[in-house]
Amino acid sequence: MKKNAQIATVLFLLSCLSFAQGLQSKEVLSWLEMVDSGKYAQSWDLAAPFFKSQVAKEDWQKGLTQVRKPLGKVLSRQISNSDIRSSLPGAPVGEYIVVTLNASFENMARATETVTLKKEGSDWQVVGYYIK
Repeated sequence: MKKNAQIATVLFLLSCLSFAQGLQSKEVLSWLEMVDSGKYAQSWDLAAPFFKSQVAKEDWQKGLTQVRKPLGKVLSRQISNSDIRSSLPGAPVGEYIVVTLNASFENMARATETVTLKKEGSDWQVVGYYIK
């Protein structure tokens, strides 16, 4: 009986984790849609305090304009992986989810986007975005 209870607990925790990752996936896609539509200032506004402490709003807008505009419109995007971590290099200890996406743009057939979220209170906020 004890073993069955342990198995049930593990299965429950895994289902909760899967549900949490699903919620974060929606957060990531919603945030990326904002970036896709050129709302760079708004994407900075919704980012985590740690992110804002690392890059000024004006620099974020300028950087995204230089990187994203030449790519053109998003043709497709699919989450390929999400990884839960308790720490990241150069970042404070906390709860993180690193989401990797395969994307295709008008002017770049294959790209990999990485969006990192950090739990801030009860919310998940972006602390990193990379595209290559």
